[in-house]
Amino acid sequence: MGRNGKLSNVYLAVVFAILYAPIAYLIFYSFNSGGHMRSFEGFTLEWYREVFADTRLLIIVLNTFVIALLSSAISTMLGVAGALAIYHVRRKRTKSTLLSLNNVLIVSPDVIIGASFLILFTMIGIKLGFTSVLLSHIAFSVPIVVIMVLPKLQEMSPTLMDAARDLGAGSWQILTRVVLPYVKPGVFAGFFMALTYSLDDFAVTFFVTGNGYSTLSVEIYSRARQGVSLSINALSTLLFLLTVLLVVGYYFINRRAARTPAGRGLRP
Repeated sequence: MGRNGKLSNVYLAVVFAILYAPIAYLIFYSFNSGGHMRSFEGFTLEWYREVFADTRLLIIVLNTFVIALLSSAISTMLGVAGALAIYHVRRKRTKSTLLSLNNVLIVSPDVIIGASFLILFTMIGIKLGFTSVLLSHIAFSVPIVVIMVLPKLQEMSPTLMDAARDLGAGSWQILTRVVLPYVKPGVFAGFFMALTYSLDDFAVTFFVTGNGYSTLSVEIYSRARQGVSLSINALSTLLFLLTVLLVVGYYFINRRAARTPAGRGLRP
């Protein structure tokens, strides 16, 4: 067992090294004063200053965060409602069908989703830009929230709601004082996952952005096509660090969820 454990650790170390080596390479050269990625000539923050001095880029950053926060908030509300609806479905076959339809949206290729939204928005006359990007991000974020919230609902004992009814609570009080407090860790986890996906998404966003409107992922791609610039490294590094912070936040929310007392929210 000891030898197998060591081999497993070595294997994991190699896999993670392969996965993170390109990112480490990109971050390392974002501090290179030489202006290229062939050799490191000296430490500098010039490329980060260039990023923060670019007014157009700052507007794109603002667009990205507005889209991410709005889509995450709206998709969280819709996802919680969807999870509650699936949870209350009594027929197992119907529930399995709904879960399968939800999961299909998660595993479907982003290119297909993006192309589908492009065709849809063109057909119904929605101009490509802020609205199209927002609607697209909401659409692919809702299934993620459902996946985060539904397991918490399934963990909840039905006796909690029965006890609340015995104490005279109505449907709205049961929802706000029993159900939502219990699933709150899942709600926050779903929100942060939706936020992370929205910030990182490229394929879907690339299809539904119009002239004069862009997000960070699309902007990075556009700049990379024009040639190697270490400002792209700096911008990508900042985006990567932000994503790491969101993932760490999600991890701590999950840890807190594991320690959540089962009886919270039962006060009349």
